[in-house]
Amino acid sequence: MRCFIVILLLFITTVSSNAQTEKLLRLEKVITGDIAAFTVDGLDNIYLLSSTNQVKKLSPAGDSVAVFNDVKKFGQATLIDVSNPLKILLFYSDFTTVVSLDRFLNMRNSMNLRNSGILQVSAIGQSYDNKIWVYDEVENKLKKIDEDGKLILETPDFRQLFGRPPVPQKIFDQDQHVYVYDSSQAVFVFDYYGALKNKILIGSWDNFKVAGRYMFGSSGDKLLRYDIQTSLVDEWPLPEEITSSRSFNFTASRLYALKNDRLEIYSFL
Repeated sequence: MRCFIVILLLFITTVSSNAQTEKLLRLEKVITGDIAAFTVDGLDNIYLLSSTNQVKKLSPAGDSVAVFNDVKKFGQATLIDVSNPLKILLFYSDFTTVVSLDRFLNMRNSMNLRNSGILQVSAIGQSYDNKIWVYDEVENKLKKIDEDGKLILETPDFRQLFGRPPVPQKIFDQDQHVYVYDSSQAVFVFDYYGALKNKILIGSWDNFKVAGRYMFGSSGDKLLRYDIQTSLVDEWPLPEEITSSRSFNFTASRLYALKNDRLEIYSFL
């Protein structure tokens, strides 16, 4: 990830024309089809979510590896967590259900959070020890549970901590901290025991991602970077290939841009 950060920053600070862009960013592959959303893991495997809720895994070369097609049982998937390529998490908010898959997209476990008394969840994320972080909107608490739904720990009621409780869209477990992102407010930072450590007043960032010591996001044609250690925010212009996409993601060697009818995969030269 650090390698990617250096390459990306060199790229966006030196590109000033389409000709220069082509020298630094090469279109490697285009994947077409019914792609409603996508994500990538740290090994450059690609996970495509179709409008019919099918999940397809592609190898870094773009070859089909596996398909999860049990779509009628759970409804529309609202989140795919691939932070651990050996354990994929699918979250279905309409049914408050978390499905765990192995690397071949075979089902390992299905858990209805309502059976654990968690009735409404806005976001989930995988923990460093393969447990699951969930944000309980009814109780306004960040909770850590195991695959059986057993509660391991929870924060105090956020209404006691903040005047306006967050409604997180994303949860990241990174470097001994848990980052809860509410784009309308801030990033709420907790330690592994559920204690609030910081509230970082950044919001309205698209494509938000925590990577090492940085938080990344975009706004319009700008890439934004927040340094967790220094609290400094930097911004750079994004190339047109990226700003015209519906969403983008990245790994250590590639940048992925989802357009209306295709997924474009770029490599850095």
